[in-house]
Amino acid sequence: MSDNKASRQKPCHHCKSRPASAPPDTSTIHYEKLWLYRHCSSVQQRHRQAQKAGRLFSGLLAMNVVFLGSAFISSVIFNHVAITLADVWILLSILKVLCLCWIIYYLLGTSQQPHAVLYRDSHAGPIWIRGSVLLFGSFSILLNVFQIGYSAILIQCKSRVEIVFPSIEILFICTQAFFLWHHSKDCIQVQHNFTRCGLMLTIATNLLLWLLAVTNDTIHMETESQLHKAKQQFAGKSPFSHPSLFTTSCICPNATVCKVFQKGYILLYPFNTEYCLICCSVLYVMWKNVGRRINHHHIPHIKPKFKLQGVVFGPVLGTAAVIIGICVFMVYQIQATSSAPSRQVFVMYYSYYIVLLPLMSVGAVIGTIIHALEKRELDTLKNPTRSLDVILLMGAALGQIGMSYFSIVALVATDPRDLLNSLILSYSVLLIFQNITQNVFIIDGLHRQPFVSPNKEEEIKEEQNHEACDQRRVNMLELGQEIQKVSLSYIHSYSHLSWKRRALREISFFLVLCNIILWIMPTFGAHPVFENGLEKSFYGYSTWFAIVNFGLPLGVFYRMHSVGGLLEVYMTA
Repeated sequence: MSDNKASRQKPCHHCKSRPASAPPDTSTIHYEKLWLYRHCSSVQQRHRQAQKAGRLFSGLLAMNVVFLGSAFISSVIFNHVAITLADVWILLSILKVLCLCWIIYYLLGTSQQPHAVLYRDSHAGPIWIRGSVLLFGSFSILLNVFQIGYSAILIQCKSRVEIVFPSIEILFICTQAFFLWHHSKDCIQVQHNFTRCGLMLTIATNLLLWLLAVTNDTIHMETESQLHKAKQQFAGKSPFSHPSLFTTSCICPNATVCKVFQKGYILLYPFNTEYCLICCSVLYVMWKNVGRRINHHHIPHIKPKFKLQGVVFGPVLGTAAVIIGICVFMVYQIQATSSAPSRQVFVMYYSYYIVLLPLMSVGAVIGTIIHALEKRELDTLKNPTRSLDVILLMGAALGQIGMSYFSIVALVATDPRDLLNSLILSYSVLLIFQNITQNVFIIDGLHRQPFVSPNKEEEIKEEQNHEACDQRRVNMLELGQEIQKVSLSYIHSYSHLSWKRRALREISFFLVLCNIILWIMPTFGAHPVFENGLEKSFYGYSTWFAIVNFGLPLGVFYRMHSVGGLLEVYMTA
C-alpha cells in the first residue's frame, strides 16, 4: 500500500494560506492511490476504493493493538502473577512513544507540505471540545504529578517503572493536547494512509489508557469499600485505598505528605478517563476527514454564536437544581467519608433524582414537539462530527440504561414495597426514560438548520452597538446607566424572539445545567449504586462491580457529552 505522490507541478507558495471556503485549483488535489485498484476506469473511482482500503487497513491496525492491550490488562486482573501491572505500563509506554513520534512528524512534516491542508472542517473540534481536552488534560497531568511524588517518596520499595510511566504520560498528554488544539479541523490531503494509521494507533492507545484507568478505578472502589468495612470492624488504621499505590511492605516516612498525594490522586482519577474518551472522539473525526474534500458552496456563512439572550426561566430553574444538588452531594459525601451512609441519606439522594429526572424528561419531550412544529429544514449534508455525536450519545447512554435494568430486576425480585427499594426502582425507570427523551431531543436538534433571523441587518447593528459600548471605558457614575441599557437591551431581545425559539432556548439551557450537576455528583465520588448494598447482595460482589465498571464511566461521559450537544442546540435556536 502506497500513499499518493505529490503533484509534479511546482506548487505555489500562497496555496498553504488559501481559505477553506475558496475552491482549490484542480492541480493541487491529491488523489489517493493503491496498487490493488490500479486498473480502475477513472481516477475518482480509484480514489474512492483506495480511501476505503486505507480506512480498512488502519482500522485493522487499531483493532489488533486494542486486542493485544486488552489481553495484557485482563491478564493483570485474572492472573497478576504471570503478567504484572508493570508489564502493562511498559507496553503502553511503547505505544505512547510511537504515537509521540507520529504526532511530531505530523506537526513538523505532513502538515507543513504544500497543499497539505486545503480544507478545514468547521464542525470538527468545537471550542467546548478543545477546551475540555485542555481542562481534563491539565487535571490528568496533575494526577501523574501526584503519582510521581508518591512513588518518589516510597522509592525504596517501588520500581522505577512507576516513575517512568507517568513521566511519559505527561509528555504524551501535553503533545496530544497541542496537536488536537491546532489540528482537530484538518482535512489532510497528503500521506493519507500513513496519517490514518497514525491516528488509529493514537486512538487505540487512548482506548487502552481508558480501559486501564477504568479497571484501576473499579479496583480502587472495591478496595476502599473493603477497607472501610475492615476499619469499622477492627477500628484499626486503614492503609492506602488505591491498589496501584499501596503495598503492605511499604511504610511511608511522612504520613501527611503521602495522604495528600493519595487524596489528590483519587480526586483527580475520574478526569483521566474523561480525557481519554474525548481525545478518542476528536481523533476519530480527524480520521474520517483524511482525504475529505469539502464543497465550498455548502460551507455555512453564518456561524451561530453563544449568547445569553432569550433565556430567563431556564437559568433560574437550572441554577436552583445545581445548588440543591450540590447540597445533597455534600451531605452524602460527609456521611460516606465519616461512616457508612445512613438510610435517610440514600432516601434524600434518590428523592432529589426522582424530582429532577421527570422535569428533564418533560422538557425534552416539549422541545421535541417544538422541533416538529418548526419550519426549519433538516441539515442533510455529510457531517462526520455530527454522526459521531449521535453514536456517542446513543452508545454512552447504554451505560446508565444497562445499570438501571439490572437494578430493576434485582429490586422487583426482592422487596419492591420497601421505601428505599421503591425509590431506587422509580429512579431506575425515570433514568431510562430521561436518557431516551434527551437523546431524541438532542439528535433532532443537531439535524436542524441554524435559525436565520429575517432582520439580520438590525441584529448586526445591535451587535456593533454592544461592542462599541463594551470598548468604552466607563466610570462609576456611568455604571448604573450602562447596567440599565444592558437590561433594556436584554428585555428587548427576549420580547422579539418567537415563542418557539424562547422555549427551545429555555429548555436547552435548563438541561445543560441539570446535566452538569448530574456529571459532578458521580465524578467526584457519589456512587450509591454500589454503596446501598441492594444490588450487590443480589448479584454478588464481583458481578455487580463488573456491571458498575461498565456503566458508571459511560454514564459520566454521557452527561458531559450531552452538555456539548445541548449547547449546540441552544445556539442553533
